[in-house]
Amino acid sequence: MNMNTDRTIVREKLIDYYSEIFEKELIDEIVNIGIYRSIESGGTLIDIGDNMSHIPLILNGAIKIIREDKNGDEIALYFLEKGDTCAISFVNCLNRSKSMFRGVAEKETEGIFIPVKKVDEWLKKYESWRHFIIDSYHMRLIEMVESIDSLAFMKLDNRLLKYLTDKVKIMQDHTLFITHQEIADDINTSRVVVSRLLKQLENEGKLKIRRNRIIIENI
Repeated sequence: MNMNTDRTIVREKLIDYYSEIFEKELIDEIVNIGIYRSIESGGTLIDIGDNMSHIPLILNGAIKIIREDKNGDEIALYFLEKGDTCAISFVNCLNRSKSMFRGVAEKETEGIFIPVKKVDEWLKKYESWRHFIIDSYHMRLIEMVESIDSLAFMKLDNRLLKYLTDKVKIMQDHTLFITHQEIADDINTSRVVVSRLLKQLENEGKLKIRRNRIIIENI
């Protein structure tokens, strides 16, 4: 694929969603200076400790943002979808600090990456970009607060229900190809507890458990 064809495809994907947000001049700049990447399911967008030099605009797919403690235990904080960016990455970029999060593709994901120099420049140049970054930061902050609230105040069975509901929305599929251990890692509990709670939900007719997949029915 040559560079002109590549840019044409990127422009089409940007216009598909971001034309409702950004003016044509800004989309032109994104196409010209952005770096396109495709990440396969399970691939890493950004890892803990990585240097931050670009922020992503998600064109399609879904990225799970994960925080890890000093013992290596993980918890899923929120998801990035089509039309999203990780504004927290923007703050890391400006501060020249390393990533505190890991971003993993839940399914095949496409994104275009903007160098931080342009991100900062566009804050002054384009009102639409300024609002986009502020709104994105606000949304990510709310999602992190919700994650903290669920850990602190929500019973584990309700946390599991919220996780499964969010996962169905993200994947746009009522059949989730996921193991009990993967769920346990995401909600920071044990596989045994997850298996017990899933069995309880199956007995209530809310889902069906199959090998390495869960079919959501009445959640």
